[in-house]
Amino acid sequence: MALQPLDSLPKNPLKVKRAILSVSNKTGIIKLARQLHQSDVEIISTGGTAKKIREAEIPVTDVSNITGFEECLDGRVKTLHPIIHGGILGRTSHQSDVDEMNRLNIDPIELVVVNLYPFEETISDPDCNPAIATENIDIGGPTMIRAAAKNFAHVCVLTSPKQYNEFSKELTEHAEISFKKRRQWATTAFNHTAHYDATIGNYFNNLEANDEELPQQLNISLPKSQTLRYGENPHQKAAVYGKQNEFIDCFHGKQLSYNNFTDVDAALNLISDFWNDKPACAIFKHTVPCGVAVSDKLNNTWDKAFATDTMSPFGGIVIVNKELDIDIAQKINEIFTEIIIAPSFSPEALELLQQKKNRRLIRIKKLPNTDQNIRFKSIFGGALSQYADIKTIGREDLKTVTERKPTDQEIEDLLFSWKVVKHVKSNAIVYARDGQTIGIGTGQTSRVEASEIAISKAKQEGLSLEGTAIASDAFFPFADGVEAAAKAGASCVIQPGGSIRDEEVIEAADKLNMAMVFTGNRHFRH
Repeated sequence: MALQPLDSLPKNPLKVKRAILSVSNKTGIIKLARQLHQSDVEIISTGGTAKKIREAEIPVTDVSNITGFEECLDGRVKTLHPIIHGGILGRTSHQSDVDEMNRLNIDPIELVVVNLYPFEETISDPDCNPAIATENIDIGGPTMIRAAAKNFAHVCVLTSPKQYNEFSKELTEHAEISFKKRRQWATTAFNHTAHYDATIGNYFNNLEANDEELPQQLNISLPKSQTLRYGENPHQKAAVYGKQNEFIDCFHGKQLSYNNFTDVDAALNLISDFWNDKPACAIFKHTVPCGVAVSDKLNNTWDKAFATDTMSPFGGIVIVNKELDIDIAQKINEIFTEIIIAPSFSPEALELLQQKKNRRLIRIKKLPNTDQNIRFKSIFGGALSQYADIKTIGREDLKTVTERKPTDQEIEDLLFSWKVVKHVKSNAIVYARDGQTIGIGTGQTSRVEASEIAISKAKQEGLSLEGTAIASDAFFPFADGVEAAAKAGASCVIQPGGSIRDEEVIEAADKLNMAMVFTGNRHFRH
């Protein structure tokens, strides 16, 4: 078969004479069919689509009348026929194709309007099972879409009601469809079927996978949400993909940047662990929490979180787990804060915070990581994939390994610091007391250095480390980390345990009269 390079494809405008309409989502289909009829286009259709068009008193021919073969197998076979696909795939600019189509009595089809069985919506229903899902796998639809998209030089393909108005405008104003639009819609069509197939593949991959094994194939299909001004740095092009508007509503301020999205992601993940707790506030800078606090009143959480580090919050972001009221809004407003995130805002808080046009205000619509969803990260040659770290612990999960058991207040401090350290970059150390981070050490190559940074920050802010709980995202490999914490004033330790020197570390804690608990799981964050 002789192949033509793209530049040699015929780019003539397309006169639409025959169209096949077969849609699951029938939004706007009657309006489109009526326009096609008024433009003297012969309409061919199937099943429910044909019935709806006919009820609107628009002339339509059933596919079975064209093929001479009735729909069968409960509608599984409708359009899978050479008369249909020959009409879609025939290259009317090739005389050999035209001659063969004439010999086989195949008439060209210049317009294919198809959208697919709602597989994605079907499997989102909790009552869906594999039998129901399987019956909602479209076969004829993707075949027609791909055929029409392949032959975009001679055929126009529409896969969404959102395209109908633009198509109708072209048809009305020019009585023809331009090559540019046909290629654009063909590109959309290929992406549409790719996403459809990826969704089906992922569904069955997940059926086959178990808790011990991730799917054999990673199918990632995400629509572009928006083009970003630039990436991490101005010389990098960037875009965001997916359905971020299902999780957040950025209703005030400029478009979020690449770095904003990463910060918001980090903040949402942390607040998820505090969502059902008493009022909580976290301040972030470059995806790292620089202050976190809980209190009986939201207003007090800002005071405690901000006191942890009064320098870093400038230009940072703030997130809370309760409605943001005017009291805390007034305090946040005193410094330059780029993003403020909350489940809701009081009218008085909105009136104040919206006075600064460049500040972004975001409502939380849905939390991430509320189930065992898969996260991935691009690396050389591909990607890494893992289940999201949604592990949480309670009092019953703590294993006391020292002679002294922690007091009730120490247990509260230990659990609080453990929630926070999970969201700090490794190596991570958090000192906390009374629902407040006292010192946070992040991203160091040595655990002792991370502790020293946390201690230094606390002293810089004039915060006492006496009686604090210290959390470590991974085990202490040597006793020196615990000894340094005790010297700083910490009275209790929470860590995963699991070091070959655990006994040495426990012995050091006992000598220092510290209480130490093991969690049995770590929270590396790289």
